[in-house]
Amino acid sequence: MIWFLIVLIGVAWLVQSILGFFQIKHFNKKYAEMRSMGRVAIGKKTGRFRAGTVVMLCIDKRNKILKAAKMQGVTVFSRVRELKGFEGKYLLKISEEDFNGVDKLTRLAIHDALRSYDIISQGGELQVKKGWIDYLIPKKK
Repeated sequence: MIWFLIVLIGVAWLVQSILGFFQIKHFNKKYAEMRSMGRVAIGKKTGRFRAGTVVMLCIDKRNKILKAAKMQGVTVFSRVRELKGFEGKYLLKISEEDFNGVDKLTRLAIHDALRSYDIISQGGELQVKKGWIDYLIPKKK
């Protein structure tokens, strides 16, 4: 009985890994499509017990949004979808009125994309937030 449970967990992990691989492949394909159009500002907001959201905003040289997309969900089945209502607007001039009809996690992800854009455009470097594994197994310096 215990071997059956171990094998079942192993198979579930393998399926999860394969589906995660395809999800990342899909995301990278959409990112490459947007990158071929111009620069891409990316923002994310992870939900602890809710769906996480990743937003990609493709901008031209004048910071005009050419295309907006988001990936939102809790499973490996979530895909990048079009984010309507932001095309033609200027990235640095997005107002609160532009967020009408947008859920809270998407709004926070867009704010993260704006913050990331500001840091990068000023020559800064983004800080990587520690994950739970970093707290369990600290890296030696």
